[in-house]
Amino acid sequence: MPKGKNDNNNTNTGIFRVLEFITEVIGWLQIVISPLLIGLGIGAIIYFPNPSNTRLIIGIIVAGFGLVVGIYWATKKWKGKGTIFFLSRISATPELDKLDEESSKVKPIDNNEQKDEGEL
Repeated sequence: MPKGKNDNNNTNTGIFRVLEFITEVIGWLQIVISPLLIGLGIGAIIYFPNPSNTRLIIGIIVAGFGLVVGIYWATKKWKGKGTIFFLSRISATPELDKLDEESSKVKPIDNNEQKDEGEL
């Protein structure tokens, strides 16, 4: 039996849902990594100047705290408008957009308008 129009539409919708889920997972991981890296950095600063078991435990706790904060933050953003929406808002650069607008307003230089007296 040939596929009907509705069958094809459902397949496309399913594919888009899978792709959307994959992008949301990648965004979730990107949000989790930020606090985790900060926690790992602080943990390394605590541990490496004077390595000991106590400092190692404190460093691991700080890194674990960064992981927990990242998971909480990423999950909160996913349940809101979505991780991709959040990341796109963060990576938007209005300062650069203003520079593009200003550069389009600048009058182009015309080399024929002014010639040095020495040139003929």
